[in-house]
Amino acid sequence: MQAILDRTKGDRWIWIIIIFLSLISVLAVYSATGTLAYKRGVGSESLMLKHLLFIVIGFVLIYLAHLLNYRYYAGISKVLMVVTIPLLLYTLVFGSHVNDASRWIAIPGTGLTFQTSDLAKLALITFLARTLTKKQENIKDVRKAFIPIMGSVCLVFILIGLANLSTALMLFGVSILLLLIGRISMKQIAIVCVGGAALLTILVLFGPRRETYKSRIKAYFNPEMQHSDKTYQQDQAKIAVASGGVFGKGPGNSTQRNFLPHPYSDFIFAIIVEEYGMFGGFIIVVLYVILMYRIIKIVTQAPKAFGALLAAGLGFSLTIQALANMAVAVNLFPVTGVPLPLVSMGGTSILFTSVAFGIILSVSKDIEEHKAESAANSTKEEKIIVGEIPAVA
Repeated sequence: MQAILDRTKGDRWIWIIIIFLSLISVLAVYSATGTLAYKRGVGSESLMLKHLLFIVIGFVLIYLAHLLNYRYYAGISKVLMVVTIPLLLYTLVFGSHVNDASRWIAIPGTGLTFQTSDLAKLALITFLARTLTKKQENIKDVRKAFIPIMGSVCLVFILIGLANLSTALMLFGVSILLLLIGRISMKQIAIVCVGGAALLTILVLFGPRRETYKSRIKAYFNPEMQHSDKTYQQDQAKIAVASGGVFGKGPGNSTQRNFLPHPYSDFIFAIIVEEYGMFGGFIIVVLYVILMYRIIKIVTQAPKAFGALLAAGLGFSLTIQALANMAVAVNLFPVTGVPLPLVSMGGTSILFTSVAFGIILSVSKDIEEHKAESAANSTKEEKIIVGEIPAVA
């Protein structure tokens, strides 16, 4: 154990945040899965133990991913993109259909499914970080830099957006932030935004889930539709949040978990606020804000462009998703269906989130090693100057 702790590097605050979010996740999922367990005819403990197993595996992935030098992810990103595009196409055609959306594919022989958009997020962000780093000398060149970048962003956007528009929009926003950091010209970024807006219009007006998008947007912007079947999820989430008060009803005392759809994933923040009150919700928000602050610090200190872009992309992706999930729970956004990173029950989504955290910690570890090497060289130079170490001719 001590050997593992000695090899655990990277930002200590991020490690602490990961541990706290995981502990909160175990408590919240155990409480929120009571109704699901009853419907399946199993005990809540069995679902909690399965969730706990994924969290443990997630910690293993975080540890392994942070040990690997982040520069290797540049090469891995090419493989991920080659694998991701066919998988997204396969999911659209042969994936499991739920609510007119095909987002999941089965893992043969395991009984498990995974959402291919989770892999696509990791693939696109690492690929963009690599491409923007390699193309810095020709970053203004349309043919060599702009077309490959715009093509990858728009292709992944349309393939995800056909089944999962909220995830596609968040990933598109993160991509734009990376383009800004990567010194793409404002004119070219504007072209990407126009292209994204055109694709968004096509998806909303003619996509396979157009009626779902229209009904959610209409329900959000028309308060007179409240308390109808169109706003059932929002209404139940608001009841959960309002009944929580300042300090909540206490662990395991949620009542809205029996009425709220997906209280263990999409609306887990509402259950947390109901049981732990505004105080508990505030703690969750603070943890993600601190996480974003630490990631920004990593971005500003990273000695290499690839590390900075990698940490920025993955960090923005995690925190934007977290803020979107919490905003939906308190009715600031229309219903989106995105989980709360590292808190919601989600199986393989926890594993991909863990890999993202591991890569961020790998960048942080490199910064620590770079600082230690610089300090050692500085100390050696000082000793040479004062004559403690003979200077080499």
